[in-house]
Amino acid sequence: MDIPIEKIKELRERTGAGVLDCKKALQSSSGHVDKAIQELRKQGIAKAEKKLMRKTEEGTIQSYIHPGSRLGVLVELNCETDFVAKTDDFNKLSKDIAMQIAASNPVAISRQHVGEEIVQREVSIYKTQMENSGKPETIIEKIIEGKLNKFFKEVCLLEQPFVKDSNVSVEEHIKTFIAKLGENISIKRFARFRIGEQ
Repeated sequence: MDIPIEKIKELRERTGAGVLDCKKALQSSSGHVDKAIQELRKQGIAKAEKKLMRKTEEGTIQSYIHPGSRLGVLVELNCETDFVAKTDDFNKLSKDIAMQIAASNPVAISRQHVGEEIVQREVSIYKTQMENSGKPETIIEKIIEGKLNKFFKEVCLLEQPFVKDSNVSVEEHIKTFIAKLGENISIKRFARFRIGEQ
């Protein structure tokens, strides 16, 4: 199938993918740009998964001050090389992450970073809610597991819906940049400050 150069250009502008990748994605999606974007996103995430074990010791510290200067964020975003750390794409991603933290107030980067006492407190609350439900123990355990997963999606930065596109998580958003830049990227730490809060 012949793909018009205009469509390849459009797809390239919207995704940042290479010309050949854009052409293949359009051919496999019968020329539909939106389907081709989904195809490229899947490929990019697959490529990004392979890079996740690489060390990230370069990067940047990004700040974000919300209008009114009553809320601020500092975030350390790491990559593999100083070269990538200085790119516009990496800088854009670090700003996106800082804005995400300001908007959604995460407790931790991932599930592994949530304190055990917080998890136990949540489980205890869910068990209390279920006490007089009359449901079997196995069902109660599944309900608690579901509630806990929902809790993690609300408080873990990587699992939260990305503020600029709620169809993807923050982790998926980062993986598109991993695929685009060809390096592993990780969030090392963050701090969120609001006037009057401890």
